[in-house]
Amino acid sequence: MTFSIIQKSQLEGALRLDAEYYQPEYLELDRKLNLFGNKLKTFGEILERENSLTGGATPLGANYPELGIKFLRVQNIMPGYLDFSDTVFIDKKINDKQLKRSQLIDDDVLLTITGVSYGKSAVYKLSYGDANINQHSVRMHFISKLIPEYISTFLNSKFGRFQSDRKITGNTRPALAYEEIRSYKIPVIDKKLQNEIKEFYDRYKKLDEESKKNVRQAEDILFKKLGLDDFTAEKKLFFIVNFSDCKKFNRIDPDFFQPHYLAFEKIISKYKSKILGQLCSLISYGTVPTSPYTDKGVPYVKGMNLKNCLIDHTEIDCLEKDSTIKLPKKVYLKKDDVIISQMGTVGNAAVATKAEEGWLFASFTIRARLSEEAKKFLDPLFLTLLINKVSKPYYLMRYIAQSSVRQNTDLPTIKNLPVPILPKVTQEKIADLVRKSHAARQKSKQFLTEAKRKVEEMIEKGGDKNVD
Repeated sequence: MTFSIIQKSQLEGALRLDAEYYQPEYLELDRKLNLFGNKLKTFGEILERENSLTGGATPLGANYPELGIKFLRVQNIMPGYLDFSDTVFIDKKINDKQLKRSQLIDDDVLLTITGVSYGKSAVYKLSYGDANINQHSVRMHFISKLIPEYISTFLNSKFGRFQSDRKITGNTRPALAYEEIRSYKIPVIDKKLQNEIKEFYDRYKKLDEESKKNVRQAEDILFKKLGLDDFTAEKKLFFIVNFSDCKKFNRIDPDFFQPHYLAFEKIISKYKSKILGQLCSLISYGTVPTSPYTDKGVPYVKGMNLKNCLIDHTEIDCLEKDSTIKLPKKVYLKKDDVIISQMGTVGNAAVATKAEEGWLFASFTIRARLSEEAKKFLDPLFLTLLINKVSKPYYLMRYIAQSSVRQNTDLPTIKNLPVPILPKVTQEKIADLVRKSHAARQKSKQFLTEAKRKVEEMIEKGGDKNVD
């Protein structure tokens, strides 16, 4: 049993009486922060202006155009960095009028504030392009005495994270209130030490750019080989469709017959292709959770973990091992399995490596396992990039079903996914570039981990040793 004894004078002005708020771990971390004395400031004291903490909103209907102003959601804000792999956009008029107050400016510190993904922080840079946020995050701009990379790293460290965990309220939809965020405490450490934290971020960005360069090269080769390098997916307001085509597909919805889908089919038909179902020994849905999510146990891969063609380990949840004992072997991953998101962000794909063997994959994902014969002429990593960059926009987006809540696909659609077979040497070149991209990305994240460790180490030393 864990317990702590609290003096009446410690009851935060009698505003908080819940036992969870006074966990011994929280009290100890708070005690270490308080050692900084008058150099310990609240966010409210160091924000640039009174209105320098603002949240956004979701445009009515959430009908995102294909291009426009980047609209960052909680899945785009990761601990220490921004992930643009699943970015949606809003119209410039909405950005300039309806969401003017939440337009991002250079060096804004972002913090996610609702749901299970609360408490993640990253720094926005003007070089990322114009951007805005929805209501599930806030943007904060601080006085020049504090470097934003230091503040963001602090929020992701145990000294910032415990404050988010401590101040979160709500059972069905946890949320951080603005006034609670203003009360966060942070030590104003020496500017030289803050710059040391920023240097880790600079190294991260350099490797991250290398990672992006490699994957762009892989995409360029893929598009050029398929004849898609000059292809534009322009939607038209009107076009003519033959009745015979409506009968053939049993569809009468106009969007299904957009000319760019038909143009894509003509380009792909020039290449030797097979459908995915012919190439696989097993295609199946994942499994529903067999226990509440835990920090330890059997890793459980969800759609949000499918990033950059491989499985991202940053936010992997686990299921209790005892709850998975009776599950059939087919629901566990093997090396070279391709996992495809089935609902929500449809068509994100990643390939499992040796490191993910024995992991489970979620019910709203589909796993495609290539046959041994197919692997002789088809590289799983090449297939994954093909799904992400070609099949998703030009095939899956045509066949997806729109539910009242979110988009989804199904097993028959995935089985019928066309796979053009390029020369093996081309596939290997593409796959190698993707691997190099992933390696650089993984190495870059080590600098973010090191930055967080450095912040925690400096605060652990305590007192006035590390402050201005």
